[in-house]
This record gives sequence, C-alpha cells and structure tokens, in this order.
Amino acid sequence: MSTHKNFCQYLYSCPVIELSGYTAQLGLSGRIFAYLDFAGPTGTAKDGLAEGMLSLARQKGKLQAGQPVLEAASGTFAAALCIAARRTHHPVTLLVPPTLDGRRQKLLQQLGAKLVFTMDSLKGGREAVREQAQKLAREQGAYFVDQFNNDDNPDYHRRLTGPAILKATGSGDEIDAIVAGVGTGGTITGVGEYVKAWTNHIRIAAVEPYECQAIGGGFLSRHGIPGIGAGFVPQNYNPYVVDILMAVSTGEALNAAREVLCTDAIPAGPSSGAALFAARQLLEQGRAKSALCVFPSRQMVE
Repeated sequence: MSTHKNFCQYLYSCPVIELSGYTAQLGLSGRIFAYLDFAGPTGTAKDGLAEGMLSLARQKGKLQAGQPVLEAASGTFAAALCIAARRTHHPVTLLVPPTLDGRRQKLLQQLGAKLVFTMDSLKGGREAVREQAQKLAREQGAYFVDQFNNDDNPDYHRRLTGPAILKATGSGDEIDAIVAGVGTGGTITGVGEYVKAWTNHIRIAAVEPYECQAIGGGFLSRHGIPGIGAGFVPQNYNPYVVDILMAVSTGEALNAAREVLCTDAIPAGPSSGAALFAARQLLEQGRAKSALCVFPSRQMVE
C-alpha cells in the first residue's frame, strides 16, 4: 500500500488528464491535456502555492520558525495562507479592505488570521496598500509574503509545476503548447522559464479576461473569472517567456467549464475554463496540435 506522510504530498501530486471527451465532442483535430492543480481545501492552486512559498522562504532563510507572516489579501490566497501557516505554526496577519464582507471576515478569523483594515483615506491604490503592508511587517517583525511581487511565487512553479508537466508529457514530447491564466503571474512565469530552459518546441500561451486586458493593453473592467485578471501587470509576470497572449471572455470561460464537466467529468472552475477555451482556440486556429492547459480551480457540484 502506498501512503502519503502528510496532505502536502498529495496536494503536490497534480495529475495530467487527456480531455479526449472534450476534443471529440467539439470535433477538434488535436489533443488537449489538463494539469489539475486544485486538490486542496480552497479548490484552487493557491493551496499549493501558499504552502510552497512558505517552504521556500524557510529554505532561503527569509522566514524563521514561529515568525509571524503578513499578507495584503482577503481572497482565496489569504485562506490558503492561513491554512498553510497554521500547520507550520506561523501566526498570520492579513491586511484587508474595510469593505470586506462580514462572512469573509469571520471565515478568515476562524482560520486563525488577525485582520487589519486598510485606512479609508488611503490614497494610491494597491501600491499604497503594499507600502502599508511593508510598514506593518517591519513593526511586527513579520515576514511579508507579497505574492504578486515575490520571486518565490514563480520559483515554486519552476521547481514543481514546470518539472511535473514535462515529466507527465514525456519530457514535453507529447505537447507543443502550454496554456495558463495570468493572476499573480507566478504560474506562467515559473512554468515558462523552466520549460523554455529544457525544450525549444513548446510555445507558452498566457490568458487574461477579455473584459480586463491589462497585459494586452486593452480596456479594464469587471469580469467573472476569479483568480486571473487582477487589472494590472504583476511584477512576477515575465513577458519574454510568453509566445502567445490570448483574451477569453467570462461567458466563454464558464461555457468551457460546463462542457468539460459533461464530457470528461472534470469539475473545472472559471479560470480553468478560460485556459481550456484558449487551448481550444489554438487547436482550431492551427497554432497547436497538442496543448496542455493548467487548471487552477475547480467548481463544486451539488
């Protein structure tokens, strides 16, 4: 019997599945694979990322045993960070907006976080929030995780996601494209840098919401694809490893997620659906024959 010593070993074991039902249903000429990175408690890739970033920080001597950690976040990464930090005995402080929903506040507090609200009069947007987080971290002697700007984010994907994808696809011989959405920029950068270092035939496709094209220089507005399309270009994003930039609408992402649930029983979330729709477009346009898309989120089926 094969067992895991802890949940993280299972969490990092992301399977690669060929979506043969999806390609057959749509009559696509080519193959699509999915790297399923959503096995953790939040149902997103943020679980592995939070655990991995803390581990890397400890390895590099940036985070000491029992040291508090701080992050300016209130979404999925915030919840994942609370879970990962609690398991490794690091107190968590989250800098959150004053408008944060009461139920979300309660959830994060139940997960062990201390909440500090940004000032209502704070000017300068996200950079001002980051500065406030840096100042608070210095005052508390805390480690500021800083997921959008910390190279440990893409480094996690250089060390884990990229190698796992190449290993699962015969050193990359079975694919000619990798598709991933851009949220913090860590996945596309880390995977792209690793894959480009070891292969010369795989093209990297980055996906952002059609309604919020910060990277492509388009208009910025609200969208319904959580996890990607932050509305700005993250510092972690490396444009030099991206061969193709694609925009997928919320409707296209949601439709693709529903389709793959019916064809392949994969409970893909909206950001996974965005990557899948982009991969489909690559095949339909003849720009790829065998594409792998990173699925960073799942949906709950009740």
